Amino acid sequence: MIDSELDPYVEWIAREARRPVVTDQAARDRIMASVRAEPLPQRRPRLWERVLEPRAFRLSPAGSALIAAGLVGIGVLAGGFVHNRDGGLPVGLSPIAVVPQTQLPVSDTVVKFVFVAPQAGKVSVVGDFNGWDSTKTPLVRAPNGAVWTVELPLSAGRHLYSFVVDGSWSADPSAPLAPDDGFGHANSVKLVRRGSAL
Repeated sequence: MIDSELDPYVEWIAREARRPVVTDQAARDRIMASVRAEPLPQRRPRLWERVLEPRAFRLSPAGSALIAAGLVGIGVLAGGFVHNRDGGLPVGLSPIAVVPQTQLPVSDTVVKFVFVAPQAGKVSVVGDFNGWDSTKTPLVRAPNGAVWTVELPLSAGRHLYSFVVDGSWSADPSAPLAPDDGFGHANSVKLVRRGSAL
């Protein structure tokens, strides 16, 4: 097609586009009523509003049992982290569970702790058996003045301990050493059998 043949079509399209559209008033009212009936667009809630929005959910009895078992497992694991390396609670914490009388440690073995320190003014023993408290178990100076001793009833098992000499921690030179306690102190190990100490 050439340009002369297109011109009548272009003119006709332009004429139709300029012609005013006539609508019925009733049709116009129906269209406007439909537009007014549409709900207004709502603002999309922010992320924190969506996160904090209360929700209802249903849980089956089996799902409830699984969640309860998981929470008990978490409690058991957390309890393991609360206990010291020797199995006792840290100083200041009380146990939550009641221990049956048959499981209480038996303290039928008397252990003698001896430390040689002729220049010391004060010596005490600290360990898992006294909450690592240097005021609970002071040693007594022997008549010769060089040897300090104390006797303690201990339960059977492995006990970690150290001496505190005039405020400074010192491992027992006559006992096996335990790994570092994480606080920069070297501790000693005392193995106690029922009726005798090693």
